[in-house]
Amino acid sequence: MKILIINAGSSSVKYQFMDSDSGEVFAKGLCERIGIDGKLTHRVPGKPNYEADIPMPTHNEAIIAVLDIMVSPEYGVIKSVDEIDAVGHRVLHGGAEFTESCIIDDACIAAIERCIPFGPLHNPANLMGIRACRQVMPDKKQVAVFDTAFHMTMPPKAYIYAIPYEYYEKDGVRRYGFHGTSHRYIAGRTLKLLGRENNPEGTKIISCHLGNGSSLAAIKDGKVVDTSMGLGPLAGFPMGTRSGDIDPTIIEYLMGIYNMNIGEMLNILNKKSGVLGISGVSSDFRDLDAAAKDGNERAALALEKFCYEVTKYVGAYAAAMGGVDAIVMTAGIGENNGELRGRILGGLEYMGVKIDPELNAKRGDERLISAADSKVKVFVIPTNEELMIAMDTAELCK
Repeated sequence: MKILIINAGSSSVKYQFMDSDSGEVFAKGLCERIGIDGKLTHRVPGKPNYEADIPMPTHNEAIIAVLDIMVSPEYGVIKSVDEIDAVGHRVLHGGAEFTESCIIDDACIAAIERCIPFGPLHNPANLMGIRACRQVMPDKKQVAVFDTAFHMTMPPKAYIYAIPYEYYEKDGVRRYGFHGTSHRYIAGRTLKLLGRENNPEGTKIISCHLGNGSSLAAIKDGKVVDTSMGLGPLAGFPMGTRSGDIDPTIIEYLMGIYNMNIGEMLNILNKKSGVLGISGVSSDFRDLDAAAKDGNERAALALEKFCYEVTKYVGAYAAAMGGVDAIVMTAGIGENNGELRGRILGGLEYMGVKIDPELNAKRGDERLISAADSKVKVFVIPTNEELMIAMDTAELCK
């Protein structure tokens, strides 16, 4: 099936148009500055790129602009909107309401609205994209694919927080986790590479989604048993600009010293912390690599802290599962930064992890990078969240 995939932000819409069976991407692009002045960037393999300023007062106009360029004789890939079989939407937070993807109807929208307190920045934007597509394409089936759904198999001991239980019962405070669509894709590919896609029982996989936003998932028998992000995506290990786990006392201490409110404090933890906060240089790991090689000690410390914390999480998840068969590296850093992969995995030699330096030095392709005598297989697998959304959408819209 030909699926249009929508990832709506508060002032943007990312999209891909792809075949759910082959994974072929026919077109992709970005609408940005929605509500300001509007800009569309559209790319089709084998055709010239298209960029234009287009008025986009709301997400409706953005979706109309996407459909217009898709049927353009010069830049398009279809003759009619009728060739779009269905629409798949990425939705950040499904809370405990959703354990899998679902067809979008009024009940689904109401449930996504109930999850807004858990995803106050993303869920309203995702709903804007959903409502715009329903209005512009009322006859198309639409599917919501949730970033949190794959993690809903966690047992209570992993998702409960050690705070008064009533906050879980009444307010839904628990670990939810994110990057679930990526972790699910990685788990499926890893099981296939292990020859266990039809028999996941007994398998133990640690999926490492390492990018500007990062998370790990412990996947046992093909199901998540723990993950590093929590109620929101701030938890876990240090990321590009996010602090990861910290002592909550720090929040009260700094708010008192600098007379900050909670909004200001959360802005610091979300946007000014992580490797950016430690280094003072950048949230981009390529910049940190360059600065560290030029002798910047804080940049070097930021990289060391990142690798140390990821290694620690991998060790913890191996303990939680009683061992590990495969460790998988994915996303921007996991797929492309062999040096950091080597530093992270080098701290796991006690587990029998052994890396082949030549295989680890390569970039881009799905591949095994562990040595022949490694007790744990280590893979690099480029993630493909859009394909997972397309596949879920096609399955539900048959």
